[in-house]
Amino acid sequence: MNRDRIHNILSAASSKRILVIGDVMLDEFVWGRVSRISPEAPVPVVEVSKESSYPGGAANVARNLAEFTRSVRVLGVVGRDGYGAHLRGLLEEEGIQTDCLVEVAGVPTIVKTRIIARQQQVVRVDRETRAAPSAGTLRAILAQVDRVLPETDAIIFEDYGKGLIAQELKDGVCALARTRGILVTVDPNPANPLDWSGVTAIKPNRAEAFAAAGIPPGEPAADPMRDAPLLEAGRRLIERWRVGQLLITLGEHGMLLFDDGAPPYHTPTRAQEVFDVSGAGDTAIALYTLALTAGATAREAAELANHGSGIVVGKLGTATVDAAELVASFPG
Repeated sequence: MNRDRIHNILSAASSKRILVIGDVMLDEFVWGRVSRISPEAPVPVVEVSKESSYPGGAANVARNLAEFTRSVRVLGVVGRDGYGAHLRGLLEEEGIQTDCLVEVAGVPTIVKTRIIARQQQVVRVDRETRAAPSAGTLRAILAQVDRVLPETDAIIFEDYGKGLIAQELKDGVCALARTRGILVTVDPNPANPLDWSGVTAIKPNRAEAFAAAGIPPGEPAADPMRDAPLLEAGRRLIERWRVGQLLITLGEHGMLLFDDGAPPYHTPTRAQEVFDVSGAGDTAIALYTLALTAGATAREAAELANHGSGIVVGKLGTATVDAAELVASFPG
């Protein structure tokens, strides 16, 4: 794919309107250095030099999209707490619409705090409560979806397994989307096995694909096109989920696309250096969906997703890729 084609896709993408539904969270980072071991316990003492925070989980998918289109909404549940207010503020600073965030009393905003020293994560602290949405919360979410559908070109489900994405929610959203022919994609969670039939595309990683297919993963083959268990997992998932497109991300081996009966298509990794893999899946589902919505073929969308993911793993923290970086990653 040449740069002229990429420019055409990204130009078309700039006017697309995307709704992200899923587990939103606040990613906090505490940066410092380790110079000694604590006298209280055999653990390092981190001397803090700075702190930062970013939208995480499904909110990070929205953040990745916002680099390419200014029409991005995120729908999820936040608590009536300071963390929820902070997350909302961070999203709004990046031009992401937060009118679909649902505040629920008694349910804390999900927060993940990472402590990093010498470019390595020392420990992560999670604050979360896993719970399926109540009947009232589900009604509120579906009402929000129905309200914004006339202003939506595609929907992304981002499931981090925190309880929001339940079968009833998926079915309700897909039923509404079908009335307007809206494209729906999914980044699934194997701990939450749903019936995903009716969606346009699903993007699991290798481990998630094997878990969902019920096949022991084994060691990955150097050539994914000769990896018989991987190909079988893809075949089973296409059949089970009754989906036209399945994109399996393979880390250092790139991505493998199954597209509506066509032979599998492998795009090798584009990463030059790997510092932090957190958020790479968010980038992949964001770019794949956006490209499809902009008229790209499934293979073109997979290439854009693969290049984007290869860029973000070379950055520390919850990172994104912009249009200039993405274009520059392709040969002239």
